[in-house]
Amino acid sequence: MLASLGDPHRLIPAIHVAGTNGKGSVATLIAAALDEAGWRVGLYTSPHLVSFRERMLVAGRPISEDAVAMWTERLRPLIVEREATFFEATTAIAFADFAARGAELAVVEVGLGGRLDSTNVVDPLVTGITRIALDHMKYLGNSLEEIAAEKAGIAKPGAPLIVGETDPALIGVIRDAADRAVMVHLPRARADVRPLDPAALWGGPLRLAGPHQRRNAAVAAAMLDALPAPWRPPAAAVERAFESAAVPGRLDRRGRWLFDVAHNPDGVAALVEALGADPPPGPVHALVSILGDKEWPAMLVRLDEVVDRGILTIAPSAAGRQWDLEWLGRWLADPARPPARAAWSLVPDFQEALQRSQAGAGTVLVTGSFHTVGDVMQALGMEPVPV
Repeated sequence: MLASLGDPHRLIPAIHVAGTNGKGSVATLIAAALDEAGWRVGLYTSPHLVSFRERMLVAGRPISEDAVAMWTERLRPLIVEREATFFEATTAIAFADFAARGAELAVVEVGLGGRLDSTNVVDPLVTGITRIALDHMKYLGNSLEEIAAEKAGIAKPGAPLIVGETDPALIGVIRDAADRAVMVHLPRARADVRPLDPAALWGGPLRLAGPHQRRNAAVAAAMLDALPAPWRPPAAAVERAFESAAVPGRLDRRGRWLFDVAHNPDGVAALVEALGADPPPGPVHALVSILGDKEWPAMLVRLDEVVDRGILTIAPSAAGRQWDLEWLGRWLADPARPPARAAWSLVPDFQEALQRSQAGAGTVLVTGSFHTVGDVMQALGMEPVPV
């Protein structure tokens, strides 16, 4: 598909970001810093919250509806012929759009894993891995080591690989797997793997909330610093960008609403830690919908630590991927499950659940998946990008 478009992914220098959690925040911070330094930046992230157009930004502006339609029609014969996946087609459209809109740099978030991800066609200036946690095991492997090796597959000759993971064993796996990935492209080349100091945290001003975002900012800053001189932004531009950059749906406070796209146990752990360090006005009413292939019992047990009342529902856009309500009902009624601090109820109807979550004073926490956050934002008439 890319060849049919003139290989747009080879026209624009790229920065490639992988990781279980945090890669969207890291990619956004990097794009903001490069934009602050004067570059015209394309940012490709996934999934979207409300509009497909959110996935492809150039200079902060989303792709137009007309452009989406035009590129889709242009690629339709190859999409059908090659039986391309949705994400493969989306990735091709993103690179075409970046080239058409004159992007000078592309910041590209991996969709899933790394080694076999559609985005791994880029020849990047620098690559990065945020952290490793259990998620998407059906595709990436059932151990942290297997998942780490898949993510290290984005390593390329001559491109520094910044690693935010702090576990020495996983860093070793990433180093070995990165060497193998590089050798596929250039025999006898070694990967330039640069693990961050386990104590490294971003110490400057940061709009993004939560201790985990300090770590993400440190990864983003290290990746920016590893860029070749022509593209490396000055420290002042990085600080200004980090102070103002926002990522929708990440500890995103809007009045009494608090949105967070935590969708796996590691993400929920970061959310719980953040709310423990900076509790929102109580009581906290949680509106939660989790996809069926996630480890939702473990996620709910952790959420219970910071929630006063919880409502479990199904996000409309998650239809077909939703959790099993019958199983969920039995689990809630099971006296053998961990004792709950909060009062939890099951309200399958989304609109009813949304209304009930707003009853009483306090904070409404919306979490569990991108679908949940996006559907609630859309129902409330909120734009996904905070101002």
